[in-house]
Amino acid sequence: ILLFFRKCKTPRRPPKKPSISFYPPVTFAQVYCRVRPLGVEDEECCIEVISSATIQLHAPEGFKTNRNGEYKETQYSFKKVFGVSISQIELFEHVAKPLVDDLIHGKNGLLFTYGVTGSGKTFTMTGSPGQGGLLPRSLDMIFNSIGPYQAKRYVFKTDDKNGMEVQNEVDALLERQRRENNSLLLQQKLDPEIADMIKSEEAYKTEGVDEDSSYSVFVSYIEIYNNYIYDLLEENQEDAIKPKPPQSKTLREDQNHNMYVAGCMEVEVKSAEEAFQVFWRGQKKRKVANTRLNRESSRSHSVLIVKLAQAPLDADGDNILQDKNQVTVSQLCLVDLAGSERTGRTGAEGTRIREAGNINQSLLNLRTCIEILRENQLCGTNRMVPYRDSKVTHLFKNYFDGEGKVRMVVCVNPKADDYEETLLVMRFAELTQEVEVARPVDRPICGFTPGRRHRNQAFKEELSRKLDERGGPIDGDVPSVINSMVHCLPPLPSSELADPNDDITLPRLIEALHNRHRIRQMMIDEYNNSMLQELDNNLISKENVIHEQNGKLVDKEKIIQNNKAEIERLEKRTKMQEHKIDILQKTTKIYEDDQRTLKYELETREQRLQREQSDKRRLEQRMQGVVTDTQYKWEKECDRRVNAMQLEMQNKLWVKDEKLKQLKAIVTESKTPGRPDPPPRQTQQEPLPAKRSASPSPVPTVTPVRPLHRRSRSAGGEKWVDHKPSSSLDLGTVLQPVIPNSIQVSTPSEKALSKCDRYVLTHQEVASDGEIQTQLIKGEVIKTRGGGQAVQFTDIETLKQERKRKSSEGTPANGDHTDGAWTDVETRCSAAVEMRAGSNLGPGYEHHGITKRRKP
Repeated sequence: ILLFFRKCKTPRRPPKKPSISFYPPVTFAQVYCRVRPLGVEDEECCIEVISSATIQLHAPEGFKTNRNGEYKETQYSFKKVFGVSISQIELFEHVAKPLVDDLIHGKNGLLFTYGVTGSGKTFTMTGSPGQGGLLPRSLDMIFNSIGPYQAKRYVFKTDDKNGMEVQNEVDALLERQRRENNSLLLQQKLDPEIADMIKSEEAYKTEGVDEDSSYSVFVSYIEIYNNYIYDLLEENQEDAIKPKPPQSKTLREDQNHNMYVAGCMEVEVKSAEEAFQVFWRGQKKRKVANTRLNRESSRSHSVLIVKLAQAPLDADGDNILQDKNQVTVSQLCLVDLAGSERTGRTGAEGTRIREAGNINQSLLNLRTCIEILRENQLCGTNRMVPYRDSKVTHLFKNYFDGEGKVRMVVCVNPKADDYEETLLVMRFAELTQEVEVARPVDRPICGFTPGRRHRNQAFKEELSRKLDERGGPIDGDVPSVINSMVHCLPPLPSSELADPNDDITLPRLIEALHNRHRIRQMMIDEYNNSMLQELDNNLISKENVIHEQNGKLVDKEKIIQNNKAEIERLEKRTKMQEHKIDILQKTTKIYEDDQRTLKYELETREQRLQREQSDKRRLEQRMQGVVTDTQYKWEKECDRRVNAMQLEMQNKLWVKDEKLKQLKAIVTESKTPGRPDPPPRQTQQEPLPAKRSASPSPVPTVTPVRPLHRRSRSAGGEKWVDHKPSSSLDLGTVLQPVIPNSIQVSTPSEKALSKCDRYVLTHQEVASDGEIQTQLIKGEVIKTRGGGQAVQFTDIETLKQERKRKSSEGTPANGDHTDGAWTDVETRCSAAVEMRAGSNLGPGYEHHGITKRRKP
């Protein structure tokens, strides 16, 4: 993600003084590419370095990039491409060295690394022991260039408004004494392995350093975490019981419309080791975490701001000019951006997901700013660039307006797993190189004659040499004192000669000269005596001062010894505390892992409980519906059974009533005199005498059809699907299930079901007595939400038959009367009633009726 400049539609603010720029008004952004070596040698590589400025991307196996399913190779060009064999010093020479030169000459610069997680951004910026990165090498070059011209500590002082003030020597001395007496922070020695990162194979220096100026370096270190700015150098009082969280900082704009972090701690440093020690102290506080892709993944954007304060010397070349307007402040920002990542690949969860989301959002906003800048430049539009949507773009807003150079190092990992993210990085880098960058103007300089420091130093060396040759400051100071005393001597007489024979003027002049010489010699002797006396007094006072200073030195040595002992004690305590901190960090990590695991289990159980509760609610609703439907069906079934039972009981009453009537008629007929005897035999077709015309006609004794199971609802309007399997057997019985207005099928189909309302399935099975039992399983055809059909079975009708054989003597098996046994009145009545109420079945068969079962 890049920070670049837009083509300004409105004029920039006018400079304080006109000056000549050594750069063209606009140029293009400079983007460099660095390829990281593969971690495993046999791993698939998707990047190939074609030349010193071009790389080519190969799609890995299985990754299709066009519609034809073919692999696509793309090339991208940069200012310079650094392969896997490039060293840190070569990278510094091409990328960071020009920015350091601009910093010392009063120009701002911005350098940052960009890429996906694990591409080598932090290594490029910071480096490792023995292989220092861009940051330590830049610090080393700065102090190699301005080392002899640095001002004393606290001569330059920040005004907390992004400006610098100059103090005189007395105020700076008092400030140093106050800081040394009140400061409890003891400088610790830098780790030798870390200090080795600062050492360079070659001591780089900047050419053309202004020798008539004094310099001072200030360092500040911040991080942007979750779109909040935190000061990594801020000293917080540690509370083991209730630690105080760090306070976020705000961005403000100074009087020159430059953005800065308000309340950020700026430390004045006097060497590269001290500056790197300050950086390393803040680096320990930076937010890092262990992810699936990187063991120490940066979770924030870190920004190291190096400010260089520069002020000219006065006309004599001794002291710094006490003029705030002559102070020039330039800064170099070294930014290590956090890598973009996909949560699916990193396996992040909880806090890590929120961090990754904020990182990706800030990088996306930076991409949006670059796209709008490019659109404004190419299309001539004047769209507003959303700098304030992210702290990263808002902090470096001044660089968008042309306040300094901007360079970017794109770090890429050639492994195939990062191909998609690398492709997006390349496209963005290619887009950024087309953005025009406004060049900064030169800083105004003072109007004093150059070479003041060198001349003053040469004069002091010459004066010291002369004093050493003459033996002290007495003889050397005599001529100047005597010259001042010449004006106090008696005046000379007139020396005008009017006559060549004048013998008065010359002797008088000679006498006056002798007198002046005598007076001058007396004054010299008196001056020498006074100077000797003053020198003796000075020597005595100097001896007293030296004795006093020796006493103070002894006291200071005692204080130093005590401080050394205190330092050793504190170092031991620090090591012990660090050991405890390591133990606590490990314990905290274990607790965090346990907490993450328990949290995941809790979330899983909550989700499972929610699913179970949802299933339970659905099941309750379904069961409630089933209970309602079942209750309704059973109510109908109960009503039907009650009606059927009432009808059956009424039929039985009618049958008994008819039997009694017939019996009464027979008895009455048999007792009436003169009536002929009844015929010997009566068939079942003879009608029974009906004497009671008013009485209701008898109901047939066949099993009544229940009105609930009528075969049609509206006079035969229903259609049935009669499903009879091909394996059904014909039993040859008199009663056969015949369904009118039906479609007979052997296999049900969607087409047949869509045309019918009811469905019946014929099923045969062998009963326990060996006879074949036929079941008619009936149901209703309903439509589903998906547009299909479904069958809901409602009841089952069972057809069962029993076979009875006659006895071998030809008599009925149940002991009934023979064909001619009609003499008994009771036998005739029972036979007539049975034949009238029974069914017309074939010989040897007995009909047991139809058994019907409802199935919900």
